[in-house]
Amino acid sequence: GSGAGRSAPLTAIPCPLLQFCQPSGWQLFTERNPPSFFVAVLTDINSERHYCACFTFWEAVESTQPQSHPRNGEGEEEEEEPSSPVQPAQLFAPKSLVLVSRLDHAEVFRNSLGLIYTIYVDGLSVSLENVIGNLLTCTIPITGGAQ
Repeated sequence: GSGAGRSAPLTAIPCPLLQFCQPSGWQLFTERNPPSFFVAVLTDINSERHYCACFTFWEAVESTQPQSHPRNGEGEEEEEEPSSPVQPAQLFAPKSLVLVSRLDHAEVFRNSLGLIYTIYVDGLSVSLENVIGNLLTCTIPITGGAQ
């Protein structure tokens, strides 16, 4: 098949975008961090500005490596008990929603990404595709424009 209709693998995301979202690297944490939001202005080769809004939140993930009980003492010759797996610590992974625009509307970006986040996290029964389509077709009034 031609692959039409398939989701692009994570590796298809441009590397600079991955680094932009998580400048210190993608890693798991033992605590859930609060959601964060920032906007950066990137300039392309033609000196055109692109406003990149990034909303990052944290989701619990399943650990695939069971941990075993620590051994008693170091180097002591004791009869070993069969090691039983310990429940692994809860881990949290970052997920980022990114919006790229030629327009400078940070508050609109924050509200739009916050809406998408809320729908996703709360599991609301609305189509994210419809919500995003509606957001893309809304008109933002020009500051100081006609009254």
